[in-house]
Amino acid sequence: MRVGIVGAGWIAEKAAITLKDLEGVNCYAIASRSMEKAEAFAKKWGVERAYGSYSALLDDPDVDLIYVATPHSHHYDVTREALTKGKPCLVEKAFMANHDQSLAIVNLARQQKVFLAEAIWTRYQPIVATIRQLIADGRIGTPRLITATLGYSMGNKPRIMRPDLCGGALLDLGVYALNFVRMFCDSRIVQMESQCVKSETGMDLTNAISLRLENGLLANVQSSACCVGDNIGVIAGTEGNLIIDNINNPQLVRVSKRDRVLVEEIAVPQQITGYEYQFLACKKALAEGKLEPEEMPLDETLYIMQLMDELRQKWGVVYPMDGKKYI
Repeated sequence: MRVGIVGAGWIAEKAAITLKDLEGVNCYAIASRSMEKAEAFAKKWGVERAYGSYSALLDDPDVDLIYVATPHSHHYDVTREALTKGKPCLVEKAFMANHDQSLAIVNLARQQKVFLAEAIWTRYQPIVATIRQLIADGRIGTPRLITATLGYSMGNKPRIMRPDLCGGALLDLGVYALNFVRMFCDSRIVQMESQCVKSETGMDLTNAISLRLENGLLANVQSSACCVGDNIGVIAGTEGNLIIDNINNPQLVRVSKRDRVLVEEIAVPQQITGYEYQFLACKKALAEGKLEPEEMPLDETLYIMQLMDELRQKWGVVYPMDGKKYI
């Protein structure tokens, strides 16, 4: 599978590092709005083709999958163009700026019958199935409480501080915390309460979200772009708990029974970067003629985007893309 990367920032570099060592998938082309930057990227990572515009890459008939690695704010236009040209797309998280954009893109993909997926890498990692099986086997009894934190001290990065880049901690980090809950409990959310601390530019820097689910489970999650979090996730049940060392890229799961007695540690097999699983999932889905991956269904992407819209509306965090019509 020949991958064409749109955008040449650090997420694109992480993808290139991954694809360099991934069997059966090739980082074939890179596109930037600057030809000079695209050529430098291609030279550094051994990419065969470099393009000085996104459209030029989308017109390359040899590209099998487009990986959209631009900021959230710039996902919509390039993904729409790619789908219109019949190009399968893997779009970085957060999927779009808001739910309206997301719904328009998903509808277009379904109308065009073109493959589309969100690159929320944690959803694709094999440890997800392991954790689900531990829960299904009753190892911790009935889950009653989920807690998760994700925090990085990110300074004044434009993609965090600027509304036009869809800044804030929620779309960059909080999306992982929300997905952590949804990966292991997909019961309907019946109540959501939250708080946030905003920057001078009006973007959420730290947020806390409480979710009450229809099945009686409660989830409390936090994300922050201005502090160093422990990044731990805990799924607590009536008979024990699971402690996941890093919700952003799990490496170790600790299984404890009553009185917090450790009974098992499950280590994740060695990775390239952890990004490889989303590309392999796309390759498998495309080979099977599917239009979306089973690991991250498009309806789930839409649900998460809707949750984040509701949170931002409550906080008064507004992007220029909000309130517009998308077709």
